[in-house]
Amino acid sequence: MSDTVEAFDAVDLIRTKRDRGELSTEQIRWLIDAYTRGYVGDEQMAAMAMAILLNGMERREIRDLTLAMIASGETMSFDTLGKPTVDKHSTGGVGDKITLPLMPLVASFGVAVPQLSGRGLGHTGGTLDKLESIPGWRAELSNEEMFEQLRVHSGVICAAGAGLAPADKRLYALRDTTGTVEAIPLIASSIMSKKIAEGTGALVLDVKFGSGAFMQDIEKSRELARTMVDLGTDAGVTTTALLTNMNVPLGLAIGNANEVRESVEVLAGGGPADVVELTIALAREMLAAAGQPDADVEAALADGRAMDSWRAIIAAQGGDPDAALPVARETHTVLADRAGVLVEQQALPFGIAAWRLGAGRARKQDPVQHAAGIDLHAKPGDRVAEGQPLFTLSADEPARFARALDALEGAYRIGDEGEAVQNGGPLIADRIA
Repeated sequence: MSDTVEAFDAVDLIRTKRDRGELSTEQIRWLIDAYTRGYVGDEQMAAMAMAILLNGMERREIRDLTLAMIASGETMSFDTLGKPTVDKHSTGGVGDKITLPLMPLVASFGVAVPQLSGRGLGHTGGTLDKLESIPGWRAELSNEEMFEQLRVHSGVICAAGAGLAPADKRLYALRDTTGTVEAIPLIASSIMSKKIAEGTGALVLDVKFGSGAFMQDIEKSRELARTMVDLGTDAGVTTTALLTNMNVPLGLAIGNANEVRESVEVLAGGGPADVVELTIALAREMLAAAGQPDADVEAALADGRAMDSWRAIIAAQGGDPDAALPVARETHTVLADRAGVLVEQQALPFGIAAWRLGAGRARKQDPVQHAAGIDLHAKPGDRVAEGQPLFTLSADEPARFARALDALEGAYRIGDEGEAVQNGGPLIADRIA
């Protein structure tokens, strides 16, 4: 046992926050350090997380919390690259594969994009899971490999090293099991501690709202976006956010391999209109933040530069950009039971259905089935004929179809011509800087 006298007592700090008090900079630094060392127990941190969820934190407290989490581990710097760096973070949703076409598109302009990504948990797919559908592609790179790839190809998508904000890893797992995931100060400090520690010069946030989003309420999403933009700005990182609609699945593919397929379509100059719109909007934000406000993003998609960038980056990580992607052994297609207009298609149930088909994981250690997922054949606002395919479920075990279909009960609806379409409005609702 250590003879060190601790500067504070965890119970006093919990009581302060429970009673709506403010924690000092020193108290927050001590709390995160003591939690990382194991002196403050999980049960105490769980009580603190709940107090923060219920009573919130001031801007200064959230900044101190973020800086304390950064200080718990190593930090990186891309200063030696000799090119601007910009990263993007999405709060996740259903069919959100935007990182895949976005990273090579921005990299094709010579801007370094160090996209340190994660795996999926729950109904939102992880970027690394999607890319692992590509034969040979590997997520684990050493820092040297990552820097070399950024030097040569300007883009990388890889697993974040264990050394970045280790306090966040412990707190993240705790929030998941204590009903405190939604606490805005904890979400904001979790995301921003990793992004600031990563050392990017600029950051663009895609903060979702709606049925399939982590934060369903637009005002809560706006508060989260504002909090994260303030944290980035306070830390000297050029940060902007787009508030984007996740009431309806993004694109036509939900899963892993099928989302890679759709991303490649976008890079080839095609793909669904909503995926293209959001990719272009985020690319413009990223390039403007990196000093290229006049970059012709559409031209890079149309003339093959973005595709060349994708192929080089995938190959650099051992992937074969020409290899066939996995295909599921079984499919089940749902047909329209009447003619009319598709007026509703809720994102969350489609995300849960894809998860039940095997596209996601219930526990961190579970494998994902890369070929499992859903392909949509119609989007809200589309006219459909009776008997026309609405969507196709794919899975390796046909036994999974029944539970996936249960999740979709009441999640989509065909209405009459002229009936209002339930899609929650425009794709991009606001920009926060």
